[in-house]
Amino acid sequence: MNSSSGAAVVGAGPNGLAAAVTLARAGVPVTVYEAAETIGGGTRTKEVVEPGVLHDVCAAIHPTAIATGFFQAFELEKRVEFVVPEASYANPLDIAGGSRDGRAAIAYRDLERTAHELGRDGAAYARVYAPILRRLEGAIDFAFGGSMLRWPKDPLGAAATGLATFVQGTPLWNLGFKESAAPALISGVAAHSIGRMPNLATSAVGVMLGALGHAGGWPVPVGGSRVITDALAADLVAHGGRIETNHAIEDVRELDGFSSVMFDTSARGLANIAGSRLPKRYERALRKFQYGDAATKVDFVLDGPIPWSDPRVAESPTVHLGGSRAETARAEAEVAKGNHPDRPYVLLAQPTAFDPDRNAPGVHAVWSYTHVPAGSTVDVAERVIAQIERYAPGFRDRITAVKMTTAAELASYNRNYHGGDFSAGAVTLPQLLARPTLSATPWRTPTKGLYLCSSSTPPGPGVHGLSGWYAALASLRDDYGLPAPHLGL
Repeated sequence: MNSSSGAAVVGAGPNGLAAAVTLARAGVPVTVYEAAETIGGGTRTKEVVEPGVLHDVCAAIHPTAIATGFFQAFELEKRVEFVVPEASYANPLDIAGGSRDGRAAIAYRDLERTAHELGRDGAAYARVYAPILRRLEGAIDFAFGGSMLRWPKDPLGAAATGLATFVQGTPLWNLGFKESAAPALISGVAAHSIGRMPNLATSAVGVMLGALGHAGGWPVPVGGSRVITDALAADLVAHGGRIETNHAIEDVRELDGFSSVMFDTSARGLANIAGSRLPKRYERALRKFQYGDAATKVDFVLDGPIPWSDPRVAESPTVHLGGSRAETARAEAEVAKGNHPDRPYVLLAQPTAFDPDRNAPGVHAVWSYTHVPAGSTVDVAERVIAQIERYAPGFRDRITAVKMTTAAELASYNRNYHGGDFSAGAVTLPQLLARPTLSATPWRTPTKGLYLCSSSTPPGPGVHGLSGWYAALASLRDDYGLPAPHLGL
């Protein structure tokens, strides 16, 4: 092995840092280059709305941070404090949205309790998730285990996941449901992926995130999302790694002294930086990789908790504000057509009750985003406020400050978010199979020593570190002849 020249990692998001930690733990000298002033990518926490009040910049709640392979091997739960509420997420409903009594649908970690509260549709709802939960390890391996061009470790777990995905991703999705709450609960999660519904790609996201909500739960990191990447950075430095911020890499030739380079960039970003070293066919594939619709973020500072019509909604840090399944599907279809819906789907996080020391007493930092066409500069703050107010009358009166970040501004903030697409590539069925190309090792480029380790590779978006881990493991095998290192404490 010749690791004297070491490895470079371009980008200090969760995937880039996961790659760096894996390499450094194996004894490879690692230098991470981050274009921004601070590390973290989608896991930054900072003053967004007003001085002294912390908001998460992108990701806020982290089901994949405690349930998937890399962070389990890294023993993240021993390094970072998480609060895991009994209620994973909530979906408020009103009479106009088909609710008989205006009560919200709540997804508890306890599937039986969730089904009981869903009444007549409880059994049908449980049939979606119970088979997956019985073979959860196999389902997680199928969804997060890497390239789809491999035989799953647990075919029955994969089959359970695939069947639920098929039913919820096709016009069969209402089969067995008689009321609005249960299907709304499923669609609220599926809408995380941004796309028309029903379809198989959004269904795949909803089925697995929903299953995790009924397993390990949806945890809140105490101190904000930045503590996750702070833990990664501390481990990297402890094992000899270096991080250089305010250092953008514009051309791969700047890194000629390194044996291997990991790119925690979008597929297009890799083409822009390393196109001169890539085969033309592969470079064209990177440039053809499609980006999806986007998010506009609306953050609030309140002088008290959100006054939900159904007080049980306060028991969950994550709230899906799309109304009924039909309303959510209608809003997402409008976005796909290039429009800004009057009643948008809003994803909201309310961490204060679960992490009360993050901000000063009495200060409630509320995080939200809504889906918009790529590149949008439209002011949607009033539509978001109206949608929250619909389920929490008096919310407007609690607002002391608000900050909107458009999709176009998100794209400027992070080079990987083309047009405001924070998934670094549209979540479609073809791009789940070929992300960014169809390969058994999609993290490895055709050029020796160059790897793509971002959400533009499997398993796609999410704070899981898996894309970086898989890329680093491939590099250890191919470039250094080293086995996978121990990552735990």
